[in-house]
Formats: sequence, C-alpha cells, structure tokens
Amino acid sequence: MKTLSTEILVIGGGAAGLSAAAEAAAAGAKVLVAESDLHLGGQLVKQTHKFFGSKDEYAGTRGFKIADILLSEIDSCKENVEIHTNTTITGFYSEDGTFTAMRGEEKYFHIKAKKTIVATGAQERLIPFPNNDLPGVYGAGAVQTLMNVYGVVPGKRVLMVGAGNIGLIVSYQLMQAGVEVAAVVEAAPRVGGYWVHAAKIRRMGVPILLRHSIRKAVGDQVITGAYITALNDRFEPEGEETYVDCDVICIAVGLSPTTEILSQAGCKMMYVPQLCGLVARRDRTMKTSNPDFFTAGDASGIEEASAAMVEGRIAGLSAAADLGYPTEHGKLDEYWGRLQALRSGEAGARICQGLECVLVNRWEDVSDD
Repeated sequence: MKTLSTEILVIGGGAAGLSAAAEAAAAGAKVLVAESDLHLGGQLVKQTHKFFGSKDEYAGTRGFKIADILLSEIDSCKENVEIHTNTTITGFYSEDGTFTAMRGEEKYFHIKAKKTIVATGAQERLIPFPNNDLPGVYGAGAVQTLMNVYGVVPGKRVLMVGAGNIGLIVSYQLMQAGVEVAAVVEAAPRVGGYWVHAAKIRRMGVPILLRHSIRKAVGDQVITGAYITALNDRFEPEGEETYVDCDVICIAVGLSPTTEILSQAGCKMMYVPQLCGLVARRDRTMKTSNPDFFTAGDASGIEEASAAMVEGRIAGLSAAADLGYPTEHGKLDEYWGRLQALRSGEAGARICQGLECVLVNRWEDVSDD
C-alpha cells in the first residue's frame, strides 16, 4: 500500500486547517492537507454573511471570500503544500505512527508525518423526536450547502429549531432565497446568537418562540408539518401542542467537536461544556499531551470561524517551530492578543471559562491521572 510522507499533516481544510497550512508553509515546512470534502474551505464556502471581529480576521468580508483569501495565501507558497481533497483520514495507529486514509470510496493509502494538526471541525447535533427520519428534516449545515454551494432551496416553508447564530443566520439566508420561515423555536429562555441576527429576522415578521421546542414531525413519505410545544423550567413539555404548517424542519441545536483522531493519538481529553464537548487539553502553542499533535478550530472547542483561523495560525507556527524552522519573534503573543480581543464579549467569557479547564502551562507539571 502506498505511503505518503510529510513534515506536517493538517487534517481538515476549513478555516483552521487552511490558516495552519498557510502559516507552516510560509515558515518553510512541507505540509500535506487532507480534506474529506470535494473542495477546500470547510464552512467558509457556505457563509454568505459578513464577518464580525477585527480587520486581521477579515471583518466585513463574506465567508466564502475569506476562503478565497486563505487559498490565495497557500498558493503563494504552493511549493511547500500538497493538497488532497475527497480524502478522509480513517484512523491513526500509534504503534508505528501511521495514518490510514481513503480517497473517494476505493483508494486506500497511508500517511506518515512528523507533526500533525487536527483541524477536523465539528459535527452537527441532532435531537430525537417522532418522524425525525422523514425526508425534509435537515441539519442547518445541509441547508447551507444546498443553498449557498449548489443553489438549491430545500423547500417552501421552514420551521427552524434553534436560535443560536447558525439558526438565525440560516433563517435569514432562507428568506433571502425566497423561502418562508414559519417560526424559530428555542428551548432556552433567551436567544443564543447575536441580537443583530435575531433582529433582522424579527423585522421580517418571523416569530422567535423561546422556551419552545419541536414535539414531533408530521408526514407520511415527506414532511408536511410539525407540532411544537412550550417548555417549563425543567425543559419538560407543558400546555397544548401547536401545529406548524411546513415542508422542511431545520435543526440548528449546536455542534460537537470532532476529536476521534486526537483520542486515537492518546491525547489527554476532557469534557468541557463551555467548549461544547470532548476536547484535547493543550498549551498556548495548541500542542496536546502527545507532543507531535496539535489541535485548532472547532475540534478544540466550538467558537467563531475568526477564532478558528487564529488558532490555526498558532498551531501552524508552533508545529513549524518544533521542526526547527525559523519563526518571527513575538508572533505567538500577537496571535494570542488577537484571540483575547475576539473573546472579549459575553460569548467569549464562556469560551474563556472553558479554556481555563483545558489549558496547561507546562505538560511536565500535568499528572497522568
């Protein structure tokens, strides 16, 4: 079986992975990027809205344009970067430090790397309810892919479940595409996303029903409607169910970090609610307890794409430095300053609480428990 060798393997070609590859390649390291999708860019290529944040993280630029910027940066040092799309890393075997990979559905090969940056992103969470397997029930990411990548609307009238940033943004994008949004239901007592996103869809007449959730989907072969219900303080259904006429139910109830490769590599893991799941412990260089593995982006905790890009740069810079490539003095502190600025708001305070649990100063001081 064919084996590819590289200095740095970047698993994931999204915001964090592309940033990591660009940073490491600019330092002179040889980088191989493995992306399971057919194209690079990850979630960025689906995002038609303009980013918040700072100029350094492309504030005011639409997500798919940011993907183009990162790809141009990689192209400027393409002699150091090898790209493999439609390629899934299927496992890591610590016995000999080998990754197994699959291109498409039939071509298997191995990869060996001196350093690895895991930027595998996140998986959408789903919630159980009767008939949730009917055609017409989508995750929000699937709806974004249909509309913003392929130009296909999912249906005519949508019930959105979840009022975080993703649910609010996708609701607005649906309406921009001519799809009616019947309502947004949110189990929590307040909107989880930025109020500016909520205000846009409220102004367009879409009700945001807090302390509500979907009870069941209705339909025979496809979705024809749904029942929603109010929730009490214990998130238990109360009162009468309300019927909503819709042909699409879009689920936007959060993400979970994709961390299986980190677990296989023996990295110390910790479940951190503020970071939305199981993540690897790491130091300020994004290095895990396995000194050859780094983590960045949603795989290290669910956050905005702006923060994922900065974390990717930290990981790429650090991996290259570990291999002996010269890096600019003070750059690590600069990137951490940019992260702190991005995390200055209310949502950032939650992230910082989670980071206090997983960040270490010196791995030598961490027990094996």
